[in-house]
Amino acid sequence: MQNYQLKKYIKFVLLLMALAIAGLTLFFSNRLANEIAKEEKKKIEIWAMAEKNLNDMDADGDFTFHLQVIQSNTTIPALIVNEKGEIIAHRNLDSSKALNPLYLVSKLQEFKNLHQAIIVPVDENMNHKVYYGQSQMLSNIKYYPTVALALVSLFILVSYFAFNYSRRAEENRVWVGLAKETAHQLGTPISSLMGWIQYLELETQNLPEDCIAEMQKDLQRLTVITERFSKIGSEPELKLALVNAEITTVLDYLEARFKRHVTISRNLSKQEPKALLNVNLFHWVIENLVKNSIDAMHGKGTIWVSSWVKNGKIVIEIADHGHGIPQNKFKTIFKPGYTTKKRGWGLGLSLAYRIIKQYHKGLIYVNQSIPNKKTSIRISLRSEQ
Repeated sequence: MQNYQLKKYIKFVLLLMALAIAGLTLFFSNRLANEIAKEEKKKIEIWAMAEKNLNDMDADGDFTFHLQVIQSNTTIPALIVNEKGEIIAHRNLDSSKALNPLYLVSKLQEFKNLHQAIIVPVDENMNHKVYYGQSQMLSNIKYYPTVALALVSLFILVSYFAFNYSRRAEENRVWVGLAKETAHQLGTPISSLMGWIQYLELETQNLPEDCIAEMQKDLQRLTVITERFSKIGSEPELKLALVNAEITTVLDYLEARFKRHVTISRNLSKQEPKALLNVNLFHWVIENLVKNSIDAMHGKGTIWVSSWVKNGKIVIEIADHGHGIPQNKFKTIFKPGYTTKKRGWGLGLSLAYRIIKQYHKGLIYVNQSIPNKKTSIRISLRSEQ
């Protein structure tokens, strides 16, 4: 559980760092854009005064500087409007479109929405107004961070999904390798035990009557477990099976071994529902859920196992009165590596989830959890009746 929480916190910290970088990028780019906007306003004010002085027919002197100022503005679009609101001059607009009065009017409205007018006194009784837009460079600076962050976000998103896919594929390979190696290692002692049981049957006369039978059951159980592990990573073969009968088989085996301290209350549907099952893997899921309930009750108490058919689905519920599951962990418990036990790998419920959802196309989920009263996990499978 600590490892799982650590991974969760690391992801959260990385997300905060990404948001901080994005925020700083936007802050500094906006600050730079504001500085450039101020400089452009100053340039337009100087340009407007130069335009006014150049058009002042009564003034005398050298207008070379004024012409240089006017000609130097090659980036900032501007319009000069007289006291009647008529456009009398423009600068840095599309020359072909500027012949259309409607285009100039639309630009005037656009510039009014962007900036306040610069007042240029013509004489004591007359003022002209200069409206201006923003240069292409300023537009690029304003929109560049947004585009850049969008592209970076897209890259991070694609990388995240690619990383997750790669990690899950690697986990699957590890699980498959571990499972098949376990099945291989179990094969030798199982063969040896089979030989010893045959020897005891022939040579020993004073063993209890049920001793050999119980040993054979456990040996058969080991064989089933070996088959389960050997099937991990392979496409399971599904066959039509009686669901209640298979649940009963698992419960009978477990009840014989936990009956001193644990009671299993059965409330299976009267009708015998059928479903496409891989029996060995289905047994594994039921056994895992029952054992988890026993652990949650610290080895003592009652487990309720129920089944019913509703809307073409077979619902199986396993409930206990153990310590319960926090509501914010209802989905987390099915993820690999999550466990509340001091000892354990946190793979049992994740394998159960995979067996039910991927192999049997069903659902497995926490239905409810009230600490020390009732915690129930449900399985939903398609009914084949």
